[in-house]
Amino acid sequence: MERTGADAAPRAERVPAAGAAPGGGFVFGVADEERRRGVRRMKTLATGLLLAVAVVYVLAKWAGSAGAGGWTGFVAAAAEAGMVGALADWFAVTALFKRPMGLPIPHTAIIPNKKDQLGQSLGDFVGENFLSAEVVRRRLRSVGIGRRLGGWLAEPRNADRVTEELSTALRGALTVLRDSDVQAVVGEAITRRADAVEIAPGVGTMLEKIVAEGGHRRAVDLVVARAHDWLVEHGDSVMTAVSGGAPGWTPRFVDRKVGDRVYKELLRFVTEMRDMPEHPARGAIDRFLRDFAEDLQSDPGTRAKVERLKSEVLGRGEVQDLIASAWGSVRAMIVAAAEDERSELRLRVRAALLSLGRRLAGEERLQGKVDNWLEGAAVYVVTTYQGEITSLITDTVAGWDAEHTSKKIEAHIGRDLQFIRINGTVVGALAGLCIYTVSQAVGG
Repeated sequence: MERTGADAAPRAERVPAAGAAPGGGFVFGVADEERRRGVRRMKTLATGLLLAVAVVYVLAKWAGSAGAGGWTGFVAAAAEAGMVGALADWFAVTALFKRPMGLPIPHTAIIPNKKDQLGQSLGDFVGENFLSAEVVRRRLRSVGIGRRLGGWLAEPRNADRVTEELSTALRGALTVLRDSDVQAVVGEAITRRADAVEIAPGVGTMLEKIVAEGGHRRAVDLVVARAHDWLVEHGDSVMTAVSGGAPGWTPRFVDRKVGDRVYKELLRFVTEMRDMPEHPARGAIDRFLRDFAEDLQSDPGTRAKVERLKSEVLGRGEVQDLIASAWGSVRAMIVAAAEDERSELRLRVRAALLSLGRRLAGEERLQGKVDNWLEGAAVYVVTTYQGEITSLITDTVAGWDAEHTSKKIEAHIGRDLQFIRINGTVVGALAGLCIYTVSQAVGG
């Protein structure tokens, strides 16, 4: 239903939503309408005062011509000067927003005509006085962000809040990321890094250190012990395998004797190797590993073989599947830890935040580091993007409609400007009275 009467906003002032507004995005809301009503009330008051002094002037002149006395001259002079002051201030206030009485008087309608220059000046003012490196540094230094941040983080409830927000952000980021994209990036990074670095010398150095420290002996002990246990459990299989490989013309009992002998010698060898730390076979393994470690570091042929093996392994689909499955497991683990308030991840993050807060609150050196870092970051932003920030102001003002800009500004400062008209009327009247009084005194 269409609204009518006092509830309906004036059609000339009704503006569509942002983006379709003819005023460059201006929308006159309830607060703006209330301000404009206040401006209209003040205009009525100022105009009424002008009319009042005009009536007083006419009555004073009439009374003077009727012989009412010399006082009428003083009243008429005050009223006349009040009218002059009121008209002059009306012209000045009106000239800010439009042409007085529609006349093309120069240097009127200042805001509509100078809107773009005002926007440029405003952008320059903001850039010079708010976005300079010295102003930013001085302001941030006076705030003491490091100390305040430390005191804030040292509060358990604030640390809990930050932990919760970080957990939410982490879950959101992992949810947005597609597994296939992450797997492709990780797989490519691993492959590229592995291809760019020759691994043989590093493996050789590591192997040489392990052998020198005797770290490989545990592996030898494990292999020998498992081999001994396997021989004990599968003796028949070993003897059958040896007998099955004998020539067909040999008697069966000879094959069994040979198989039994081979098995016993093999079991004896493994047992002695297991129980004797100084067994010759162990020494042979040590020499082999030392020689292999040296070849990995210095022999071109060995190093080339290792590189070919590395490329073959990385190129296999099973390795890429392993990377994919590893990422999926890691992501699921991180998401579960982020959701669980009692998880080790969140507890450690909370403890780290509390510790950081206490250190920031109590250590001036750390506070200085944080303040310097923040100052440097802020200065970099304002100095690097100062032009973009000020151009946002100038471009925005340039995009405003001149008429709606004037109405918007007048709605905010119009009441104060109407007080100028009232003050001009009162001050003009007092000045006129003083001048008339002085002139009468000097003339008398």
